[in-house]
Amino acid sequence: MKILVTTEGENLQAQLDVRFGRAKNFLVYSTDTMKWNIVDNQDNQDAGHGAGVSSAQKVVDLGVTAVVSGHFGPKAYEVLSAAKIMMFSTSDCTVEEAIDRHRNGKLPLVTTPKEPQSH
Repeated sequence: MKILVTTEGENLQAQLDVRFGRAKNFLVYSTDTMKWNIVDNQDNQDAGHGAGVSSAQKVVDLGVTAVVSGHFGPKAYEVLSAAKIMMFSTSDCTVEEAIDRHRNGKLPLVTTPKEPQSH
C-alpha cells in the first residue's frame, strides 16, 4: 500500500503540513517496502486559487490509496473521494509519527471536508 503524507520538509523527521492543498511537499511511503520519495507541491503552495483540486489530482496520479494531512477542503475532498482514496487527519507530529499512527489504526478517517482554520 502507498500512503501520502503532507509535509513541510523532505524526510521522515520533517513536520507534517496540516494544509493539504498548499502543503510544501508530499511524502509517498510504501508500507510494503518501507521506502519513500518526495513529490514537490510548490506550484500549488503559491497558487492564487484551486490549490486543493490541483493537489488532489496530483495525488490521484501518484496512485496512492490513502492520504494523511490536517484538513481537506471541500473540492479536494470531492476529488479524493471520487478516486476512492481514503483520507486521515492528524496534526502536531512528524511524518514518521503520522505513518506510525496510520499503521497502528490511530488516525480518524475523514468523512467530511473541513475548511482551514483562520490564522
